[in-house]
Amino acid sequence: MSSKERRKKRQEDRETKMLENIKKGKAERVYYQERKKKNALPNRLNMENSIETELSEKQSLAEDATKVYRKLLPGLLSKLSRIRDPRRPGSVKHKHTVLLLYGILMFVQQIGSRREANRSIDKIRFENMKAMFPELETLPHADTLARFLEVIEVCEIQECMIELVNDLIRRKKFRRYLVKKNYLVAIDGTQKLYRDYQLEKEYLERHVGTEKKPQYYVYVLESVLVLDNGMTLPLMSEFLKNESDWDGDSKQDCERKAFTRLAKRLKKAFPKLRITLLMDGLYACGPVIKTCRKYGWGYMITLKEGSLPDVWHEAMGLMRLSPEDSLNVMWGDRTQLYTWANDIDYEFEDKDKRRQNEKLHVAYCHESWVESHSRSTGTIENKQTRYCWLSSEPLSKKNMFERCTRMGRYRWRIENNILTEKHQGYEYEHCYSFTWNAMEGYHYLMKIARLLNAIACNSELLLPRVKAVGIRGFITCLRNALSCILLDREAVRQAAECNYQLRFA
Repeated sequence: MSSKERRKKRQEDRETKMLENIKKGKAERVYYQERKKKNALPNRLNMENSIETELSEKQSLAEDATKVYRKLLPGLLSKLSRIRDPRRPGSVKHKHTVLLLYGILMFVQQIGSRREANRSIDKIRFENMKAMFPELETLPHADTLARFLEVIEVCEIQECMIELVNDLIRRKKFRRYLVKKNYLVAIDGTQKLYRDYQLEKEYLERHVGTEKKPQYYVYVLESVLVLDNGMTLPLMSEFLKNESDWDGDSKQDCERKAFTRLAKRLKKAFPKLRITLLMDGLYACGPVIKTCRKYGWGYMITLKEGSLPDVWHEAMGLMRLSPEDSLNVMWGDRTQLYTWANDIDYEFEDKDKRRQNEKLHVAYCHESWVESHSRSTGTIENKQTRYCWLSSEPLSKKNMFERCTRMGRYRWRIENNILTEKHQGYEYEHCYSFTWNAMEGYHYLMKIARLLNAIACNSELLLPRVKAVGIRGFITCLRNALSCILLDREAVRQAAECNYQLRFA
């Protein structure tokens, strides 16, 4: 017997002995998983050795950014050019693609309002932007874009962004960052803005305060594509709005109604894609689960104790009766105890009052860890929390960690994405226009800009710069490079025409 065969036999003997001890209760198997932590930004002065070095760095930054953005924008502008322009040809000064590109670049550089765009885009910045994006032939006024968005079909702007994402999927740019070959799509709703007066008939209405004063607000159901390398890309937005015949007494639009519309559009845009939906406890209901089954999608839905009480109590009972259906995992410095229950019967009524039945699988995770407050109080605190999900697939030891930690918990990425769009430069809650159609159009342009920035900041070419100063710092540096000096436009044009292959880190 060779040494290799002897080592293999000893390993098999140890494994057999371990399994016997586990069955007898003398030992417990613990699986170890790596937990990725976010790197902190360096705390140092951002000073170059000389002015010439700083100017060279700004020029290099502009050229590298041009290479990345130019891989996406020409194809996007070709799609945007198909949008019908209803303006009179004789009175048109700016092409409609120029207007839409101007709106996208306004959000790419995180300019917070129309007035700020008019004030901050000067001759130097425009000439530099024109070198990076030759399609930007003229500099329009921000109000011109607002008037244009009032008269076009703004939903076509979002369709162009979806086509861009579809192109990246076909080119297999995201294949390395899938979880079990599934595209994770997180869905959640958020408020965009509110007013004490009704600007348009589409605004939803609610009554707040002790006096029950009417308040009018805009609510949006968002969906994002979540990738395993940390990227979160905007996908679709579905606005909740009242119909023209709403009388104040009938039911308004809601998240679940909007989910039905969004799911239909998602299936039409990506008919053959392997999708797993990540949703919060609001969607733990029969119609949503039935929709996922109908379209062949997987799901991981947060389950709260009050959402489906019968399913919850039955699942907890089955877990107590089957202690062998459990798994211990060390996830970094955190201890996780997983338990699960499969094939729980759930009956519900659909919209036609017909009884329906679904088989549900429930996953439960109890997590504990030690947190040290060495810099403040010097105390050590033991913390614990729990999570529970509905799973579309039966659960076992083989798939428990992946479905819970690498799928179910990734739902928080959409929460982080919404916070980024609201508070980190994209002005999600800003109205931009009092007209509903234009306000919706600005929202879609912002989503395109967010998509472009997310792809650029995760590209292999720009990621070292992003790691040095952060995402917002990178965007600020690019904005300063475009506005402070007149760049070498010929070098920027050559960078725009080079055959760069987009790769993600």
